[in-house]
Amino acid sequence: MPHDHTHTHAHADTGDLRLAGAIAVNMGLTVAQVVGGVLSGSLALIADALHNFSDAIALVIAFAARRIARRPVDAEMSFGYGRAEVIAALVNYTTLVVLALYLVYEGILRVFDPQPIDGWLVVWIAAIALLVDLVTAALTYRMARESMNIRAAFLHNLADALGSVAVIVAGTFVILKGWVWVDPLVTFLIAGYILWHVKAESGGVIRVLMLGTPQDLDGEDVALAIETVQGVRQVHHVHLWAMQEHVAALGAHLVIAPGCWDQADAIKAEVKAMLDQRFGIAHSTLEMECAAHACLAPKRIGHGTGAG
Repeated sequence: MPHDHTHTHAHADTGDLRLAGAIAVNMGLTVAQVVGGVLSGSLALIADALHNFSDAIALVIAFAARRIARRPVDAEMSFGYGRAEVIAALVNYTTLVVLALYLVYEGILRVFDPQPIDGWLVVWIAAIALLVDLVTAALTYRMARESMNIRAAFLHNLADALGSVAVIVAGTFVILKGWVWVDPLVTFLIAGYILWHVKAESGGVIRVLMLGTPQDLDGEDVALAIETVQGVRQVHHVHLWAMQEHVAALGAHLVIAPGCWDQADAIKAEVKAMLDQRFGIAHSTLEMECAAHACLAPKRIGHGTGAG
């Protein structure tokens, strides 16, 4: 066990160092992009800089949430602090929405009031931004596969990388064709891409915060599996929710079959083991009821109003 704890601690420290490095390079890039956008007159470059700054803030939030989530259980947080990462993900998605709407607003203003743009400066700075985005993506990709918190920050970065590509395209058209209208168009595309990603990814975060059933589990399937355990006559008042992204919990009433009450503890232990092994539900709270005194007209899923 000490070895496992040391390995986990080392893995967490490595992840923290990667996030810290990603934050540093993104903050530096943001300053360079803002200066370049002002000097070149490119709204798309400034938009990309704002998005890149949001990347850095998203990484700061993700970093802080990771640290908080590792706090041990205490009297005030009996389930622990793991949901700090879920909250951080929601905050990051919300900032993405606000940023996208702001970019749309600025793009509309630029459509009606076009500004001269230094195409070469735009292209060079956007190319540097793309390089930094790729470095940040490499630092956070593996962690993003395991955590919705890091995934939200990673999507900030991914959208920014594609935004940098779009800015390069816009700058190229300005150089070759003099089409300054491409600049606000690219800004709209960046905003649309951000909103599309938020819509695709934020549902899982909201589901956890709303105590929804984990996406890979079905409450009725779990209930039917419980009823296959010998000695269980019925299960009701089933509550199945995600305490954190990868931690599911269940609460339910078990009706013990007639003649099996003396085996109730063993039946409960078997149900708990089955839930852990088959569904990965390690945290379950089961209320035992004898068949003669079970709840009257209970709801299968959720808590009903019947007597009991």
